[in-house]
Amino acid sequence: MTKDEAVTLLIDEWSTIDKLLEQLTPQQWATPSALPGWSVQDVVSHIVGAELGLAGHQPPLDKDVRALPHVRNDIGALNEHWVESLRSASPAEVHRRFREITATRAETLQSMSEEDFHAPSWTPAGQDTYARFMRIRLFDCWMHEQDIRDAVGIPGNETGPSAETSLDEISVALGYIVGKRAAAPNGSSVTFTLNGPTERTIHVAVEGRAKVIDTLPRPATTSLTMSSTTFTRLTGGRIPVEVGASQTTTEGDKELADRVMFALPFTI
Repeated sequence: MTKDEAVTLLIDEWSTIDKLLEQLTPQQWATPSALPGWSVQDVVSHIVGAELGLAGHQPPLDKDVRALPHVRNDIGALNEHWVESLRSASPAEVHRRFREITATRAETLQSMSEEDFHAPSWTPAGQDTYARFMRIRLFDCWMHEQDIRDAVGIPGNETGPSAETSLDEISVALGYIVGKRAAAPNGSSVTFTLNGPTERTIHVAVEGRAKVIDTLPRPATTSLTMSSTTFTRLTGGRIPVEVGASQTTTEGDKELADRVMFALPFTI
C-alpha cells in the first residue's frame, strides 16, 4: 500500500466517524461502551488524545490513574490521562477537538514523503515502520467506531476498506494467538471462516512456528465459523468469550477450538 492509499483510508475513516458523531444526542454521548470505564464520549476522547500525542502534545498528568482496574500498563495509563483531561468537556467540545486534530493530522500525513512514511518507527506492535503504525491507527479508529456504533445501536461500516484493513491487522496476530496462546501442537492447523458482513477464510498452520498461509494441504485440525462482527469483537476483547462461542460453529478438534476461542482476545 502506498502512502497516499494508506493516508486516504485513514482520512476516510475519520470522516466516517465524524458523520456518525453528528447523529448522536447528548444522551448517546454519555452511553457506556464495551470498554471498561469508558462512555462513548470517552472513546472519542481517546481517539483525540492518540492523535494529539502523535502531533507532539502531552496530556495533563495531574491525576493518578494507575489505580483504575482497566489501566494495566504504560500505554493504558497514557490513554486514560487523555480521556480524563476531556471528561468534563461537552460532547460538542470533544467533537470539535476531534475535527480539529484529525484535520491537522491529515495535513501532516499528506505532506510526508513516501520515504519518511515507510521509515523505521516504534509502533504499539513493536519496532516496524511508520506505515505499519498508521495501519494500526486505522485499525484502532475503526474498532472504536464499532465501539460507538455498538453502544448506541447504529450498526454500519462493517464492509469495505476500513473493515478489510482491520482484518488484515488482526490476521497478523493469528500466528501468535494459535501457536503461543492456544498452544496448538506442531503439525496442526486452524481455519477461521468469517461468513459476513465481511467474508474471509484464514488458515493458520503450525509448522515449527504458527503462521497464516493461503491454503492448507488437508482439512484443518479444527475450524471456527463466525461472523466478522463476532471475530473482531472477540479479538478486541469487546465481548466475553462465552458470548462469542455461542455465536460460533466449530468442527474437528473441540479441545483445540476451545483453546483458540479463549486465546482470541489480544488487544490492549
